[in-house]
Amino acid sequence: MPIEVRVPPLVQKVTGGQRSLTASGGTVSELIANLDSQYPGFSSELRDASGQVHRFVNIYVNDEDVRFLNKLDTTVKDGDVVSILPAMAGGSSSPTAGGTLAR
Repeated sequence: MPIEVRVPPLVQKVTGGQRSLTASGGTVSELIANLDSQYPGFSSELRDASGQVHRFVNIYVNDEDVRFLNKLDTTVKDGDVVSILPAMAGGSSSPTAGGTLAR
């Protein structure tokens, strides 16, 4: 059973619109390289020129954030699910009518 990779809409432009891919690799980095060979430009959607993950991209292995594991050296195995998500920002710093910050 290969590794499932869930792809966000912004990266789907290089995957032909596919939302879910399968690939192999021993680490997240190897998995990304494998997908980049199948879908040229895949890696550059996720990594900067130095090879680090863009700060606005989050990668999870089985719902665990790789930033708190071994980053791109996090191991993966058949049956794992890797989710790539854009970082979300939001909230409001505008005061409400009562003078408190909106939450």
